[in-house]
Amino acid sequence: MRSVLWRRFDWILLALVLLLSGYGILMIASALSGNPLLQGYYLRQAAFLGFGLLVLFFVAGIDYRLLTTVTAPFYMLLLGLLLVVWALGTTSGGAQRWLTVGELFVQPSELIKLAVILALAKYLANNEDKMGQLTTPIGAFILLVPAVVLIYLQPNLGTALCVIVIGVTMILVGGLRWYHALLFVGAGAAAAVPAWQYLLQGYMKDRVMMFLNPSAAAPADRFNVDQATISIGSGGWLGRGLFRGSQSQLHFLRVRHTDFIFSVTAEELGFVGAMIMIVLIALLLFRLLRVANLARDTFGRLIVVGITAMILFQFVVNIGMNLSLMPVTGLPLPFVSYGGSSLWAFLAGIGLVQSVAMRYKKIDFE
Repeated sequence: MRSVLWRRFDWILLALVLLLSGYGILMIASALSGNPLLQGYYLRQAAFLGFGLLVLFFVAGIDYRLLTTVTAPFYMLLLGLLLVVWALGTTSGGAQRWLTVGELFVQPSELIKLAVILALAKYLANNEDKMGQLTTPIGAFILLVPAVVLIYLQPNLGTALCVIVIGVTMILVGGLRWYHALLFVGAGAAAAVPAWQYLLQGYMKDRVMMFLNPSAAAPADRFNVDQATISIGSGGWLGRGLFRGSQSQLHFLRVRHTDFIFSVTAEELGFVGAMIMIVLIALLLFRLLRVANLARDTFGRLIVVGITAMILFQFVVNIGMNLSLMPVTGLPLPFVSYGGSSLWAFLAGIGLVQSVAMRYKKIDFE
């Protein structure tokens, strides 16, 4: 039975993940080559990838249907870690998002996305025949609230929005009725003004206003966005070459190995190099949708839908902010940006997808 299952492992999906991750390690090495304190980070990213692949294969080997028994404890554990972060977490750049384990910084807000996906998939699958009742989608939204609130308080608006988008997508695919959808859209629209007035912090409003009216923003506030635009524009068709980007190598572009790694790619590898990265991500998303279509049950399909929504949202937002098409957030580019917690969350998510892919057919002696 085990050999039959592993023959269904999606090796094309894994190859796409490895290509994107390798792309990321290469660009991290290039982006930080001129910084003696950080130039070894590409080796750390390679180590993160190696451990993450072990996690991927371990998760893929677990029958995803058995996870229904641990979704609630897993979600509660991650919520507990977010509470620890809120009370005792390490602060950097004005945000308190990390737990320090030796020399390793762990970001529970990245990992809780998987807990949300599993918990919501179980809830929606168990209540599939009750989606016509308003209380069912309301219960699903309530399930998201603790994670969204604790992440927002770090503060981390980008990740909080990512969790919301994951939840909304799963609820829609889970069978949300159109009349309930209209009701929720109306409630969201009514809450938008007081949320802007009383919930969003000052720097969050500034980023939105800077996006809507760039000419009114102070030059210092727009500095990194402008440098990203210069980086992308100067790359041309084939780029300036690895380790030769002026904005990255001369340190004009900040956080170039995380939030703005796409700008480094466009500057050094040009339009062609950036498009190769985008095509790889697009192929990965199509592969994920294929698995969602093959899933043998609602629980498995919703898991894959949640993972797909997570990757797609971060892909669109990260590249959008690099191109000045969206407000600046701290969301990393999937599989490419530097960061162990983010990479592990994505790889564990791919492991869940593989578990669904390996078990989409019934095995007689299963």
